[in-house]
Amino acid sequence: MKSVSKVLGLFLVGLLLLIVAAGFAITHLFDPNDYKDEIRQLVRDKAELELHLNGEIGWSLFPWLGLEVTDVQVAQLATPEQPFADVRLLALSVRVMPLLRKEIQMSDIRVDGLSLNLHRDKKGLSNWEPQPAKQEQKSSTTEQSQTKPEDTATANSSLKLDIDSLIVNSARIDYKDEQAKQHFTLENVQITTGAISTDKDIPLKISGFMANAEPLIRARIEMSALASLDFELQRYQVKDLKMAGEFAGEPLNGKSANFTVRGNMLLDQSAQIAVIDQLKISLNQLKAMTDLRIEQLDKEPQIQGKLSVATVNLREFLPSVGIDLPETQNSKALTNFEFSSAVKGTTQTISFNDANIKLDETSFTGSFGSKNLAKGAIFAILDGDKINVDDYLPPSTAPKTSATSSSKSSGSGNNPLPPSPTENPWSTAEVLPLADLRELNLDTQLKLKEATFNKLPLRNLNINAQTNQGALTLKEFSTNLYDGSISSNATVNAKTDNPQITLNTEIKNIPIEKLLAAFEQEAPLEGKIILSGKFNTQGNSERAWVANLNGASNFKVSDGKLTTINVDQYLCTAIATLNRKQLTQNFTGNTTQFNALNGSVSIKNGRAHNPDLTINIPGLNVKGTGSLDLNLLGLDYKIGATLLGDSREMPDPACAINERYVGLELPIRCRGPLTGDAPNCQLDQDGLGKIAAKLAGSKLTEKLDKKLGEKVSPDLKDALKGLFR
Repeated sequence: MKSVSKVLGLFLVGLLLLIVAAGFAITHLFDPNDYKDEIRQLVRDKAELELHLNGEIGWSLFPWLGLEVTDVQVAQLATPEQPFADVRLLALSVRVMPLLRKEIQMSDIRVDGLSLNLHRDKKGLSNWEPQPAKQEQKSSTTEQSQTKPEDTATANSSLKLDIDSLIVNSARIDYKDEQAKQHFTLENVQITTGAISTDKDIPLKISGFMANAEPLIRARIEMSALASLDFELQRYQVKDLKMAGEFAGEPLNGKSANFTVRGNMLLDQSAQIAVIDQLKISLNQLKAMTDLRIEQLDKEPQIQGKLSVATVNLREFLPSVGIDLPETQNSKALTNFEFSSAVKGTTQTISFNDANIKLDETSFTGSFGSKNLAKGAIFAILDGDKINVDDYLPPSTAPKTSATSSSKSSGSGNNPLPPSPTENPWSTAEVLPLADLRELNLDTQLKLKEATFNKLPLRNLNINAQTNQGALTLKEFSTNLYDGSISSNATVNAKTDNPQITLNTEIKNIPIEKLLAAFEQEAPLEGKIILSGKFNTQGNSERAWVANLNGASNFKVSDGKLTTINVDQYLCTAIATLNRKQLTQNFTGNTTQFNALNGSVSIKNGRAHNPDLTINIPGLNVKGTGSLDLNLLGLDYKIGATLLGDSREMPDPACAINERYVGLELPIRCRGPLTGDAPNCQLDQDGLGKIAAKLAGSKLTEKLDKKLGEKVSPDLKDALKGLFR
């Protein structure tokens, strides 16, 4: 028994020595370099590529089937002199015996100096793919000899990988697509792995530099992860992903940014599902996290998940990535931003639903996104609690000098009227960015419970606006202000280089002085205004808008005062003149209280005409008519004040009223520019002279009537009175 074991042992040792000797003989007597031509032809026939084996092929047989190839190039058959792949060294080895069990056990795979130059021309043809005609022929042949799907699956499921490691040194990839106008490169790429197996997680490390031509971007990237490959279940997973790096370029305006990415990823081809789990992204001070699930990968992918952004100071973050923020009235504006939302979408749409946005002291809820990414169709439906818009506006400039405070607006009313302005102050510079507006596709609905704008306390603010290829529509702008309301709608047709603009507005019970102050305009009167108007214009400059302004409006102001004229002053001055007396008191103030003010305005080509102004002042009936040339900002206006009743208390004895003045209309003329000095108002001397003549005639007829008494016939008496009228 002992001798049998000894003989069997000697036999096995002899067999092993024989195999080793055979391997030694084959590797030394058989030179693979002699078969380079056959290898090249095999690649031509099977892959339709040209293989250049410029270096030597070294190999070993047992226990490892090893190959080492140097200076290898791959090119298209049509352009063999233009290789798209170049490898300085490729080395690998496979255990022989496991191959018999359909197992692949390899030592290190090493690739040095890999260079890929991938180019796609304007016609869509690439230098690494077969020509379309040959590709179709190959596809037809492949379909006829293709293994059934279940056979392929079985083959993949029975294949087991076992590789000690993969090492790629100094790889470079240059990709240029003239059709898509893309050009980027990967340089100095280093790839190392631990043991590669279908049964274990694979440690993976990648590093390198990336550059993009347009826009110009350069980045440094380092990555590590654990990869899992399950060919049987068709599940591929990346766990404990850690990526870090730095990039700079044109989008950052010369700044550089640091970034990190951490998380887990899963691709399940059998279920056509991809999962991104707890992916954490940081970019300088910005930190975000997302969970995404993508289904129906083989059809129309469906995306759903969550996204959140931690509290970040935008004043620090945005400048760090090349976005300069303008100075604001509140230096603390944009210092607190956070965001969270559910995410849903497809390859063509994306929406952020149940969104919560915090901007400083303002909170928004709602949804936004894009209904058509290809067309840039963006929508937003947001509800907010309160916001102070003034905090985000540029710092206010020095306060304007009040035109109504000019000394020419007060005084005795004898100052000469200034000439009408002749220079157009409006700018001819283009205002609307027409090209940008034509690319916008927005649908916005915004609601705010409280909003402050130019210190005006707006409540229940609703804005509904749409833009589509240059057609802008403000469907609704409505808000409550003080005890009143404002409601407007507007359109802008920017599809042509001569935009058409319309505006319809309605104002109810708003203090007009506060409303005009919000637009940095001096108020010629105060009180609660009710106004409705429809206006239209065209052009793309301030001057064009004013010159083409047309429309009409009706207005009413109650419980207010005129701030640029003291009607009592002009009335008293006129009566003193008629009484031929001198005023003994100086008037203070430059205002006139009234109960109601009504009228209408028609505008034609920038000239506003008011034919029917009426002002209800106790004891007076004031009417006005005139025009405002908006092109030149010049006013020309006539006011008539008529005494009502039997008497009116005056502040100076020189303008005491008697019954002769009741019903007389005292004329006032206002004229001048709206910029610089205020329009000056004075008594209309011509009109006043006619009144004086009329009063004198009336006095003579009274005396004549007393003299004649009843001795003269009525017809003769009337004829005599007519001589003095």
